[in-house]
Amino acid sequence: MPRPEVLEDIKSAESDADDIVAEAEEDREERLSEARQRADEIRSDAEEEARELKEAKLEDAREEIEAEREEILEDGEAEREELAALAEDNEDDAVAFAVERFKEAVHAQT
Repeated sequence: MPRPEVLEDIKSAESDADDIVAEAEEDREERLSEARQRADEIRSDAEEEARELKEAKLEDAREEIEAEREEILEDGEAEREELAALAEDNEDDAVAFAVERFKEAVHAQT
């Protein structure tokens, strides 16, 4: 093989190698870009899922608090009614007691 042909073959092989390296670089950059984009999508999806989970837990907590509040209010209302009934039952006795004490105080002064 004559020398100019050998040099031409070497130059051609180097050019082919440079093309392969350039293509591999482009492919690597493209894959990196796709991987970054996919990572961003995964992160965004995870953030949205976390936000939704947080809202669901907050809603559950609000409902639980509201149920507990209603129970406390009902218990308080029942206790108020019970105390009102006891007070009503004792009203006559309390009036009689007060009148008796008043009479005793009046008699003590005379």
